Amino acid sequence: MRNAVVRVRGGMLGGAGVVILLWAAQVRPSARPDALFATAAHLSGLLAGYGVLVLLFLMARVPAVEHGVGADRLARWHAFGGRYVLLLVFGHLLFALLGYAVHEGIDVVSAASELLGYPALAAAAAGTVLLAAVGVTSARAVRRRVPHETWRGVHLLVYLAAALAFGHQLAGPDLAAAAWFWALAHTVVAVLLLWYRAVVPVRQALRHALRVADVRVEGPGVVSVVVYGQHLAELRAEPGQFLRWRFLQRRLWHTALPFSLSAPVRGNALRITVKGLGGHSRRIRRLRPGTRVLATGPFGALTAARRTRSKVLLIAGGVGITPMRALFETLPGGPGDITLLYRAGAEEHLVLRAELEAIAAERQAGLHYLLGPSGAAYDPLAPQALAALVPDLAEHDVYLCGPSGMAEATRAALLRAGVPAGRVHSECFSF
Repeated sequence: MRNAVVRVRGGMLGGAGVVILLWAAQVRPSARPDALFATAAHLSGLLAGYGVLVLLFLMARVPAVEHGVGADRLARWHAFGGRYVLLLVFGHLLFALLGYAVHEGIDVVSAASELLGYPALAAAAAGTVLLAAVGVTSARAVRRRVPHETWRGVHLLVYLAAALAFGHQLAGPDLAAAAWFWALAHTVVAVLLLWYRAVVPVRQALRHALRVADVRVEGPGVVSVVVYGQHLAELRAEPGQFLRWRFLQRRLWHTALPFSLSAPVRGNALRITVKGLGGHSRRIRRLRPGTRVLATGPFGALTAARRTRSKVLLIAGGVGITPMRALFETLPGGPGDITLLYRAGAEEHLVLRAELEAIAAERQAGLHYLLGPSGAAYDPLAPQALAALVPDLAEHDVYLCGPSGMAEATRAALLRAGVPAGRVHSECFSF
């Protein structure tokens, strides 16, 4: 996995270097204020355009990239890079306005009015507004208050923003000799997006013919959905992975959400376990047997392939138990090699409990429920508590899945308890 991370990160940085070289090869040094503003506008615009392509590539769902890097890391890179892209876009806008105003000897308002008279620039300005809308809804303070479905819908505007800006990017003076590079980069990303986000899902739907077979209540607000299909072995879905599910039922069909497999694939059956956190996940409780399902994937790198030690500690928080339950059953190991810690607010919040206890008994594996409200005086996931539960903790691989706050705190506690960072494996998402 480390090699894949290095390669992808190196490729992204290398592409940025190529963009800077293309700019530097064609820049004409000048000390005039308007030329300095124009030069800064060109560089920031090029890097912003390249940044948008990188953001789209990170979310293109290319299996080799998602399996190698991990979907949660890609999502973090995407969110982190989005902030810098917005800064570059607004920097480009500011430098271009100032450069044009100085060059023409007019005020900034007049410069903006004249620039918007050019169709390509007007389209790019519209794309900038769309990117700003995406940025606002992705800000942490706003994101908590916006339903996932709304956020996702606004986020799709990135595609339109990139399309609107494309013509403006080709018209730039320092792209005249390198338009082929820019067009090629856009074409490659567009093909990847079309293939993996449109063609592959349709092909998988036709091949596997997935339908809802059963919906079972597991606990307060939690249900398991059993899906039957054909040729499921071809999916090569491993315990710990997730798929993106689209249920073709009213008020659900237009959104695909990632849910982990809560049990290994058995014959013609897949199972997910879902907690009603948002509007769509709550509606899943009302799914009818026979409903058609589109599922793409599998994705994620939280699998047995990341294991480096004979002993494994699984730590789950809340509905993060779903991938941990599948790993708890399937990770190879003898008596005492596998231990599961399940953090929940109260006993009634434990889901799949009977299954977990049956697996623990059959495999002679460790199973501990860590109950109590978050923020209580005693933290069962503190370094000392973890070391007491798992005496040879530093000799374990640790798989971690849960809400982002819990996951971050637990990772920090594991590091303080002596577990090397390379042995803490996690994929944690917030919706």
